[in-house]
Amino acid sequence: MSIQLLVLAAVAVFLVLKLRSTLGTRTGYEPPSDARMPGAPADDAVDSGPFEVIEGGGIDQDIADHVDIDSDAGQALTAMKRLEPDFNVSEFLSGARQAYEMILMAYENGDLETLQQFLAPDVYAGFEQAVEARAEQGLTVDARFVGVRELKLKDAKFDDYDNTGELEIRFVGELVSVVKDANGEIVEGDPQSIQRQTDLWTFARTMGSDNPNWLLVATGG
Repeated sequence: MSIQLLVLAAVAVFLVLKLRSTLGTRTGYEPPSDARMPGAPADDAVDSGPFEVIEGGGIDQDIADHVDIDSDAGQALTAMKRLEPDFNVSEFLSGARQAYEMILMAYENGDLETLQQFLAPDVYAGFEQAVEARAEQGLTVDARFVGVRELKLKDAKFDDYDNTGELEIRFVGELVSVVKDANGEIVEGDPQSIQRQTDLWTFARTMGSDNPNWLLVATGG
């Protein structure tokens, strides 16, 4: 094996480790034919159906459809809604689904400007480092987002000292992604296979503030 091939192999290993530490865990491949059938119901719909908040002291179904309302997470969501009555868990999850695709694809495409809009500064620094390391090696990524296979609210926390709400979401996303060297040769990935990736992301926001934007403050897999 030539020195050039050894260098490319080492770079590919570095990128895989960096991607796992930054974005989550990618766990194998599936044939593209399993992705979506025209006219079939979408697999990536939010896990539950329509929601309705029961007024007059009843159970808040919008919370109960996602977590045990008497759990710590349920009480945290209740506190968020008490401070900001218009907050809706289901609408948040719908927005989180869109943000997941935008952040994931911005990372794959090296779009730091978009990433900076959605990430807390310390999280952005990790993404920026990975993107710049890839660019320094002359590597590019060709990626296509397939969809969100699963989306689930895992936890919620509320800090009444500064009114910060945090929601931890588990995503299982699917994408096709390959890494190419400066000569256009593939050094990682398979253009014919769908890669499934699991991410555990935490979004945070000051509830009741004029700023409606949630920021990604932690990532894991």
